[in-house]
Amino acid sequence: MKYTANENRYELMKYRRCGRSGLKLPEISLGLWHNFGGVDCYETGRETVLAAFDAGVCHFDLANNYGPPPGSAEITFGRILKENLLPYRDEIIISTKAGYGMWQGPYGEWGSRKYLFASLEASLKRMSIDYTDIFYSHRPDPDTPIEETMGALADIVRQGKALYAGISNYNPQQTAKAISALRGFGVPCLIHQASYSMLNRWIEDGLLDVLEKEGTGCICFSPLAQGLLTGRYLDGAIPEGSRASKGVFLKSSVITPQLLKNLNALNAIAKQGGRTLSSLAISWILRDSRNTSVLIGASSSAQLKENLCALSQPPLSDEELGKIEEILKTN
Repeated sequence: MKYTANENRYELMKYRRCGRSGLKLPEISLGLWHNFGGVDCYETGRETVLAAFDAGVCHFDLANNYGPPPGSAEITFGRILKENLLPYRDEIIISTKAGYGMWQGPYGEWGSRKYLFASLEASLKRMSIDYTDIFYSHRPDPDTPIEETMGALADIVRQGKALYAGISNYNPQQTAKAISALRGFGVPCLIHQASYSMLNRWIEDGLLDVLEKEGTGCICFSPLAQGLLTGRYLDGAIPEGSRASKGVFLKSSVITPQLLKNLNALNAIAKQGGRTLSSLAISWILRDSRNTSVLIGASSSAQLKENLCALSQPPLSDEELGKIEEILKTN
């Protein structure tokens, strides 16, 4: 059956300008880090992506190594784009990245010009697109001059293979140097993708200040702390199939009695405001206007819609924010 997008989709979403650029992003974007690999159900992924687009989510984030296996998330998204979303390509922001291990040998990871160019060419082929809207350096390379990495991003933009350049997982000092280097090549740094949640607040220690000063946007990944802020662990049990049970991105050892106490206290605040814990966590990130977008993952369209509910709720009050801050200060 031919897909036709919801005509009212843009009335359902709020958008924020990305730094001082001309680009706006939805307050909630969809990341394909998990659940869209070759081992996952294609139809479920397709339903989730289309449900997102129908809700005004027009930004989809990928990386060369997303899967598993690596590269398969881009193949999945490329198929969805070709079969359903191609008529809407000009309404969609696609991002991908390179930096982590993708193939064997000395040119299969990090930030060399050789790797970045080769990786992007492969990503474009997997998605069957001519360009990506945003291309990121996925992590800083301690052994490659930042001028080489940023010079490669700048040339990629000038060649039209990406419209914007971004960085991810750079600390404040590295970020300032990267932005300066890009500017020296005549290309602005559009955006920084950083992990951020109520349980992981490192970007508050200088990074957001750098981004604000430089006019660079911030998109926050892992806003639910790998599932800790979804309510799945409130009773202390480790659900079968959860990330904590798999022990790769979330270790069960981090779920301490104090953490459980804090999570339940946060959940109580959420309930008092008619929210879920996950929507509370998303609203908390959006309290800061320097955060352009919250990058969520979703294993189903139902889970996606639950998280999107955060946008239909009023901003957190000063009283709620104060209570949350007191909880988060307790270790």
